[in-house]
Amino acid sequence: MAEPLRVGLVGAGFWASYQAAAWGELEGVRCVAVCDQDRPKAESLAKERGIKKVYADAAELLKKEKPDVLDIITNAATHAPLVRLAVEKKTPVICQKPMSASASECEELVGLCSSKKVPFSIHENWRWQAPLRRVKELLAAGAIGTPLRCRIDMITAYDVFANQPGLRDEARFILADMGCHLFDLARSWFGEAESLHCLTRRVHADIKGEDLATALIAMGGVAVTVNLSYAGTPVERDCFPETLAFIEGEKGSIELVPGCRLRVTTAKGTEELQVPPTPYAWMNPKYAVVQSSMVPCLKDLLRALKTGSRAETDAADNLQTMRLVFAAYRSATMGQAIQL
Repeated sequence: MAEPLRVGLVGAGFWASYQAAAWGELEGVRCVAVCDQDRPKAESLAKERGIKKVYADAAELLKKEKPDVLDIITNAATHAPLVRLAVEKKTPVICQKPMSASASECEELVGLCSSKKVPFSIHENWRWQAPLRRVKELLAAGAIGTPLRCRIDMITAYDVFANQPGLRDEARFILADMGCHLFDLARSWFGEAESLHCLTRRVHADIKGEDLATALIAMGGVAVTVNLSYAGTPVERDCFPETLAFIEGEKGSIELVPGCRLRVTTAKGTEELQVPPTPYAWMNPKYAVVQSSMVPCLKDLLRALKTGSRAETDAADNLQTMRLVFAAYRSATMGQAIQL
């Protein structure tokens, strides 16, 4: 029997517990250590998830444990130095989104890992959500013919700062935090972008970054509008953290509505499909659709690591998503569309 792939976790914040639990759903993998500068937080996570070793320094974890992969679950400011550290130790690395807060640094990290032949992937799980994945399958099957136009919405009054208070201090907020998810989703549905026009606004007075954004993206002949809001506006169909969408095609339409329901309309009428997330005992019910998607995302990353093939969300692919994020910021600053 093959030895399990040994994972070292860096970061013990809000999402790390669920990440460790998601790893635990996969065969042939074991989380062997967790590291956080706040050692008590690391100790708490290790106890909760049955992880034996605890560290306060990532370099020490890599030196002593020699994991098969380093999984970085920290804030964006720490991603680049941790990826460089993994490369120095020739350890394959998985990193949370966004890859980095800097466009040049994203390019640098992808180039570095490529040149040193160190596998580098991004834990971009949004496109793996069950209802969003079903949309991709329907589009590929030609259920509504050639897509013409799409609207993707994440508009919520949910208090995202309650679990992640550090988001208040991010100079770049909603596009970097949620925009990268929805831009990546759009890419998974329609391919690469040709142009982008974005408008942003800061509504909350006690935060540093933008909490409202609207982007219009041309993607392979499809006009894609992405609406993002953490502004706190009450909305009738607030179903955070579900993503809502409407796609218009030559032969019909697909609408993703609250409750993980898809409505597919063609000349034959409307068919409603229920696409719930796979349930796991460790999930927070409020985040079920997101947390469930971590398992297939990690399954794909594990497949790539074990076979030496590319992951669907490897860093080279995710770089295209990050280029969209940074183009959105440039467009918002310049007040004009960006050709890509």
